[in-house]
Amino acid sequence: MQLEYEAVVIGSGFGGAINACRLSKKWPEKVLVLERGKRYPMGSFPRTPHDMSNNFWNVVRDQQDSPKNSGSKEMFGLFDIRSFEHMDAVVGAGVGGGSLIYANVFLEPPDTIFDERWPDSCKKSDLKPYYTTAKSVLGARPIPDQNAPRREVVRTQLFKEFAKNEDRESELVDINVFFGNDFSNPTDIGVQQKNRYGAVQTSCVYCAECDVGCNTHSKNTTDLNYLFVAENNYKAQIKTMSLVEKIVPLNGAGEEDPAANGEYGFKVIWFDLDNDKQEKSVTTQTVVVSAGTLGTNELLLRCRDVFKTLPNINQNLGQCFSGNGDFLSFVIDGDKPADPNYGPVITQKIDYNLYSNFKSDHAYILEDASFPNFAAWYTEGLKPGVLHLGGLFRTLKALISRFFRGAKTGRIGYAFRELLKNDAAYTTSVLLCMGIDNSAGKMKLDKHGFLNIEWPYKDNQKLYDAIMEMGKRFKNWAKAKAFIPMPNILWPLKSNVTVHALGGCKLADSPETGVTSAHKDSFGQVFGYQGLYVADGALLPTAVGANPVATISALSERVAEGITGIKPDINGEL
Repeated sequence: MQLEYEAVVIGSGFGGAINACRLSKKWPEKVLVLERGKRYPMGSFPRTPHDMSNNFWNVVRDQQDSPKNSGSKEMFGLFDIRSFEHMDAVVGAGVGGGSLIYANVFLEPPDTIFDERWPDSCKKSDLKPYYTTAKSVLGARPIPDQNAPRREVVRTQLFKEFAKNEDRESELVDINVFFGNDFSNPTDIGVQQKNRYGAVQTSCVYCAECDVGCNTHSKNTTDLNYLFVAENNYKAQIKTMSLVEKIVPLNGAGEEDPAANGEYGFKVIWFDLDNDKQEKSVTTQTVVVSAGTLGTNELLLRCRDVFKTLPNINQNLGQCFSGNGDFLSFVIDGDKPADPNYGPVITQKIDYNLYSNFKSDHAYILEDASFPNFAAWYTEGLKPGVLHLGGLFRTLKALISRFFRGAKTGRIGYAFRELLKNDAAYTTSVLLCMGIDNSAGKMKLDKHGFLNIEWPYKDNQKLYDAIMEMGKRFKNWAKAKAFIPMPNILWPLKSNVTVHALGGCKLADSPETGVTSAHKDSFGQVFGYQGLYVADGALLPTAVGANPVATISALSERVAEGITGIKPDINGEL
């Protein structure tokens, strides 16, 4: 029986891109990547209000709950925002997956994270060479010397001062941002050149737009490294606007057979979103599911429980969900400059009992964060009208004073400065925390057969309380007008937001304790099936506290090694 592909990879984020690259190197022209979103060439990420309003993911599917007359407009944008029980989530859709909207940080968690819930083969020491490999490919490094022209990031220094006030240390973090190919001699801001893999990038322009899609391709997204090499060097095929619906094992005769175990391959069925959701399919020997934690769990749960095509997946599927302790808050209008509209979105971290003096129930890190310039204008517009009168009165006063001095011609730029100065955004700090939640959420299908998450927020309240107390101290230290956590954390919603959904397909030594194999030769393979793998955040047994991209990438490199038998080069050669 002739199968069409050696491997089909579902999703193109970190896990999918890594496996697309590694597998296509072993099987050139025989690897297919299915991505539900679209491509984003340089300069194509939306910025205007009209375009941003359509920059969300909303594919209408039968039987999903939505208010009457809403949710009917189909959108295939970058941001997929989902609401569950006490947990909301933001994920990305597009070629590059979550790498298109992540905050760039490459941070290995401390050894203490890898406790008894992590299999012996997945301890920090075992993963170290895979961390090193991914770090090299993704070009992780701290921000360049801030004494150089235009490279000072004000909030980096602000957070350093706050850390000192807290008797803690602020440390620069490695970020996957392009400052040129020579780490010791950064390329001038805004200058374009090819990266080591041949993709054209721009030396970071410090626009603070990392989280809404980098229009200058200064951010090291997977379409500019792993996927670029897979597609251009090893001729992997990438099909966009392809929403995978079903995975079906085949029997020896090449027929769909839910009783089969994958020995003879699989059929992957998807909807072509460019062609009125026309159903398409291919056959393959190997399937790597890398649809992100939410997408991967939902697909496998639906295959097991709705379509009955993968009945052998065990009941651990969907367990041990974690939001990685994510917590976003704002300190509004302090007396110290923060300038959150300049520089890469995150530059430093402050440790609170995660890396040192570990305390599992309130271990977290505090990172600075930025938001785009256009958001600063928006926040100014949200001010009550009366607050804008001060600027108007200052401007009129300056112009009237000038008139009475007899000056009727000349420069009046200073008057417009009076109108625009003292914007609240410039002295507002964004506090981004992540930490160790209890990783005890449950993903399951709702009555309509789509994903829901039950999150035990009460059991994680000690972590959230510790973070909020720190935020209040920051507010007092900065002499700010307000400390505002994301409002959904407050009563009556009591819901948190994560951009780092993890778990559900837990790595384990046996099917009694997890969903995927932690054994070297079958790493990431779903128990009960041959050739069916998971490679994304769903593999993680627990929260890692640190930004999880590094760990997801390390585990995915290891999945690819188990499939291909080829050890990755630690110097980043692809």
